[in-house]
Amino acid sequence: LKMGVVSGFIKYSMFVFNFIFWVCGSIILGIAIYARTSKIGQEIIRGEASGMNTRTAANLLIAVGTIIMVLGFLGCCGALKENRCMLLLFFVGLLVIVIIQIVVGVVGLSFKTKIEKAFKKSFEHEVMTLSKDDPQSQTFQKNLEKMQEKFKCCGLIRGAADWGKNFNKYGGSCECTSSVLNDCVDYPGKHVYRESCGQHIINYLKKNMVIVAGVAFGVAVIEILGLIFSYVLWRQIGPN
Repeated sequence: LKMGVVSGFIKYSMFVFNFIFWVCGSIILGIAIYARTSKIGQEIIRGEASGMNTRTAANLLIAVGTIIMVLGFLGCCGALKENRCMLLLFFVGLLVIVIIQIVVGVVGLSFKTKIEKAFKKSFEHEVMTLSKDDPQSQTFQKNLEKMQEKFKCCGLIRGAADWGKNFNKYGGSCECTSSVLNDCVDYPGKHVYRESCGQHIINYLKKNMVIVAGVAFGVAVIEILGLIFSYVLWRQIGPN
């Protein structure tokens, strides 16, 4: 690699790559802030028994979005201004992100069963709110009722029985309209969906795990290209 001779293709490819990177960070940050501060987001956080987890997830996305925006800014400015310091900071930051992604991906695949158990444990904690009458529990109950209508499921773990004395109030969204007999089960007074919403979530995650892994791999490839471009440009600019 010859120092002092900067390739226009590498330079502007770096700029475009980092501009897209910056836009993605802005979108993630915007969505996370909206989820954290909007009225709907606040209701979900207050209504869920695991509200702290929801709040933590939103805060984590805010941090991720901010980091991506900063890296995108460093990459854009470093490329246009041919600034080695900015390019080096971008390279190191992106390298750390790639390493973290790989570690999280490997751990996620290795502990798939444990993750499923963690979801089930969380559901077991939240299911107790379905039979309560306090305002905080009612918010969660209404959210689950909407989920039952949308995903054609019932209850959180054991089906309709999870609602207890509140079944007559929220059980309407459990009523099974499927023509497939195996999708439905009889519950005192009603024909309801067999699958619990908790199991629906777990099945959904399992089905989409391959897609998520594929997307993550694609993102990692793009990030590695960013590392290569930034290193090549850093070398071409030279110490001066």
